[in-house]
Amino acid sequence: MSVAQGLAAPPGPAGAPDVDPAATHRGRRWVPYLLLLPGMVWLGVFFVWPLVQLAAVSLQSQFPGYPGYYYRDVNVGNYAAAITEFAGHFGRSLLFAGLATLFAFLLAYPLAYAMAFKAGRWRNVMMICVIAPFFTSFILRTIAWRQILADEGPVASTLNALHLLPGGHITETWVAVVAGLTYNFLPFMVLPIYASLERADPKVIEAGGDLYANGLTTFRTVTLPMSMPGVIAGTLLTFIPAAGDYVNAELLGSDRSTKMVGNVIESQFFRVLGGYPTAAALSFTLMAMILALVFLYIRRFGTEELL
Repeated sequence: MSVAQGLAAPPGPAGAPDVDPAATHRGRRWVPYLLLLPGMVWLGVFFVWPLVQLAAVSLQSQFPGYPGYYYRDVNVGNYAAAITEFAGHFGRSLLFAGLATLFAFLLAYPLAYAMAFKAGRWRNVMMICVIAPFFTSFILRTIAWRQILADEGPVASTLNALHLLPGGHITETWVAVVAGLTYNFLPFMVLPIYASLERADPKVIEAGGDLYANGLTTFRTVTLPMSMPGVIAGTLLTFIPAAGDYVNAELLGSDRSTKMVGNVIESQFFRVLGGYPTAAALSFTLMAMILALVFLYIRRFGTEELL
C-alpha cells in the first residue's frame, strides 16, 4: 500500500455513496449568496429600478406647446435650471438640517450619557420615553409641535411676557422649522450614542481619574472618543432625512422664506403641470450633495481614525 493510500480517509459504511469533499465545499460556498438573494431582489425591484426610472425622467424634455407631455431626451439642462433656480432652497435645506443635527447632538448626548451611566433602574423607563414618539404618526407629531409653538401656546406666551420674542411669534419662522426637525429626529441621535456608551468599559473611564485627569479632560480624551462611532451614526441618521424633509417646513414654516428642497420637489411633482423633469433633477441633485457631504464627513471623522 502506498503512503497516499494509507493517508486516505477510511471508507464509509457498506453501500454508502462516496462524497466528494470539493463538491460539498462548492455547494456551501453558494449558501451565503442564496441567503442574500431575496434582499437583493427586493432592493433591485423597489430601489434600483425606481432610481433608474427617475434618472430617465430627469433627462426628459417637454413637447413645446403641450404641458405635461414629454419625450425621451438627454436634456442635462434640467439640472442646470434646477440648481440655478432653486439654489436658495438647497442652501436652506443643508443649513436647517445642519442646525437640527447640531441641536439634536447637544440634547442627545447628555441624555444618552445619563441613560448609560446614571439611570440605574430608570434606564428602561427613559428608553421607553425616547422610543414612544415613534408610536405616533410623524405628521401628527409635527402638528402637535405647531400647537406648542403657536402664538397662544405656552412657549410663545412665556417669551412674549418676558419680552424675549421680537417678532411676536415662533411659527412660520426658521426657528420653528429647525425646532421641529430637531424634535422629530432626536431619537435617531439618542439611540446610536446610547448604544456606544452602553458598550463602553467604565473601568477605562475610571482610569482617567486615576491618572489625575479632571472630569472634562476625561470626557474629552476618553469618553467622547469611545462614543464617536455612535455620534457618527447618529449624525448621519439625523442629517440625511432632515435635509430631504418637507413636512416640517410645510406645517411650521412660511410660504417662501423657510421652504426647503423637499417642498419644491413635492410641489413640482404634484402641483405644477409639467414639473416632473425638474422634480427628478432636484431629487438627484440633492442626493448627490448629501452623498458628497457624507463622504467628506466619513473621511474626516471616520471610525478608522478613532479606534
